[in-house]
Amino acid sequence: MRITTFLFVLLLAPAVSAQRSAPASAPADSWRQFRGTPNLTGISASTPPATLKVLWSYDTKDVLDSSAAIVDGVVYVGGGNGDLLALDLASGKLRWKYTTGNLIGESSPAVGDGVVYIGDLGGLVHAVNVKDGSRVWTFQSGSEVKSSPVIVGDIVLAGSYDSNLYGLDAKTGKERWKVKTNGMVHATPSVQNGLAFIAGCDSILRAIRVADGKESYQIEAGAYTGASPLIDGNRAYFGTFNNEVLAFDLEKKRRIWRYAPQDRQFPFYSSAALGTDRVVLGGRDKFVHALDSSTGKAIWTFATRARVDSSPVIASGRVYVGSSDGKLYVLDLATGKKISDFDAGSGITTSPAIAGGRVVIGSQDGVIFALG
Repeated sequence: MRITTFLFVLLLAPAVSAQRSAPASAPADSWRQFRGTPNLTGISASTPPATLKVLWSYDTKDVLDSSAAIVDGVVYVGGGNGDLLALDLASGKLRWKYTTGNLIGESSPAVGDGVVYIGDLGGLVHAVNVKDGSRVWTFQSGSEVKSSPVIVGDIVLAGSYDSNLYGLDAKTGKERWKVKTNGMVHATPSVQNGLAFIAGCDSILRAIRVADGKESYQIEAGAYTGASPLIDGNRAYFGTFNNEVLAFDLEKKRRIWRYAPQDRQFPFYSSAALGTDRVVLGGRDKFVHALDSSTGKAIWTFATRARVDSSPVIASGRVYVGSSDGKLYVLDLATGKKISDFDAGSGITTSPAIAGGRVVIGSQDGVIFALG
């Protein structure tokens, strides 16, 4: 009996280990940072409706490039005028407003341990108390911060256009380390197993140890990228300004596939979201693309009427993604067919934040919508 059981387990083990584990997703009740999780999977465990209606809206009176975070029933978002806002998720009422003193670009809030972190175009990284919007600390980098902060234990990661990725003490804001690259650090770092991955303006994918800022390795990407890298196990995925989407094997340190539509030559600025067997991202060719994560072959494309810089979020078998045509689209993840759309009245370059069954998105005319 023992021999039979042992043989059964031995035979079963390879099959079990070969199965692909489900990608990490943000919990149903929170969306703590850009792309939801530190490895930037763009997946939510929440279940928003397939057809969306406006539950509330809030006019920031300025352009919105910053995507929202949602924690403990509060929406945090950076307005173009430099105000970090805390809004009640249920009602949309303003809880507090923190003024950075500079404009805010694409840097999106990250929330952890009672503090919300965000960067601004004056080069400052701000740490703000979630209870009352009071300043905890600021850190001055050498140039604008469009990268979104990522919290890893007691370290906050932030990229700057001064070409550095910074590791800052989460409590004090003091610099623990910095890593100099060969170009502006625009994209948000992705984190997995103690390594931070940045792909950017120097065409290099770098793996940096979060503990001490030492570079572990680098892979030549061959193209400038503004997209943030999605990391899943030993794979990295991101689009480039060379009109392509790339996948890399992080163990073998080499590219495993390249997707480049031959009939349309446009950059991919959107960061990818991960389904079980596919990556989904927007293109400046006005399409949303779903690609086989193993081969890079197109599974489906969906046409919008303008470029898609918004990074999609996957929830409940659906893709939620904005377009500069002013619409937030809800697509079937399996087929790419449109389920519904919401007209925001102005272009959408921000990315959805999904938690508590609600979708929060900002438009270029400064309006934040909570949809459900």
